[in-house]
Amino acid sequence: MFIIIGTAIVLFFPYAILIGYYYKAWKKIPMPDFFPSSQILSAKISVIIPARNEEKNISQCIQSLLKQTYPKDLFEVLIVDDHSTDNTWNILQQFLLVEKNIIPIKLADFVSTDIKAYKKFAIETAVNHANGELIITTDADCVFDERWLETIASFHNSANAKFIAAPVKINANNSFLSIFQTLDFITLQGITGASVYKRFHSMCNGANLAYEKNVFFEVNGFRGIDNIPSGDDMLLMHKIYTKYPEQVFFLKNKKAIVTTQPERTWKRFFNQRIRWSSKADKYDDKRIFRILFFVYVINAFLVALLLLSFFNLMYLLVFLILLSAKTIIEFSFVRAVSLFFGQQKLMVYFPFLQPFHILYTVVIGWLGKFGSYDWKGRIS
Repeated sequence: MFIIIGTAIVLFFPYAILIGYYYKAWKKIPMPDFFPSSQILSAKISVIIPARNEEKNISQCIQSLLKQTYPKDLFEVLIVDDHSTDNTWNILQQFLLVEKNIIPIKLADFVSTDIKAYKKFAIETAVNHANGELIITTDADCVFDERWLETIASFHNSANAKFIAAPVKINANNSFLSIFQTLDFITLQGITGASVYKRFHSMCNGANLAYEKNVFFEVNGFRGIDNIPSGDDMLLMHKIYTKYPEQVFFLKNKKAIVTTQPERTWKRFFNQRIRWSSKADKYDDKRIFRILFFVYVINAFLVALLLLSFFNLMYLLVFLILLSAKTIIEFSFVRAVSLFFGQQKLMVYFPFLQPFHILYTVVIGWLGKFGSYDWKGRIS
């Protein structure tokens, strides 16, 4: 028992320091309420959206983009249809007829079906066709504030940024699954903002990224990571960070938030998270791998305590104490991030979801390394 308690102290003391570090860093990220309207915006922007079987979402996404305050003659939207088997391509053709800056690209015209990293190739194909000097990537199930492009362009101009990681929000409903993944995602977004601001490690989400086109080519795009199905965001970010460590930023501005929908089923949610987790040991940035491994060990330790409690109830007492400690350690940080996204009401569920999140972390981490996933009809 003394060994268990000693292990807990060894694990949870540095964990408290780590979460405290993230919390302080998140609070320190500058958050201007607005960017000067007098600022001259002249950058040509290419918004790139890979889309596979998105007939239910693509129209809303495009309509949201067409409401942007950024001058229409200064941005284009390149939507790459990635071998969709639904009506996505036909919907894109309809927009092409009436909107000159909507440019559909059929990925099947440029690649066979025997590659591993379809999304990376879709983005790379679009970059090769892009006229913009600033590339912004997002997903087909996202919607945007009308000043989204204006905010990113202004920040890019004022910060002289080469790479921008921007915030992503899940639009939660009242289901258990929706609340669970939203709180999990809020935590990830907080770690993203804090780590990028402090340049502690590389982290971002492909639903809201911006980088200069010439920089993409400088680092040879996805070359060297094009055999990995996932990682079009963080793996590319680290390549750019390695070349321009002082010009990689997190944009903490509410008008820069991209909103996406929660996964509708547990199966889709788990497949998405296994896909994300599968790239954990592929990072050249070993700092984040060490952090992920450390967090995994803590959660695995808690699961082990819970299993041991079937043989000795003293382990259950230790588990409950450490569970409470973990909840207290994380609460202030996650609440601070939820306030930024306007989702602080969800924090009432946070303590009750902790046991589920611990088990989920262990299972997803294991399957990400040793399992497989089915993402939009493709098994990896």
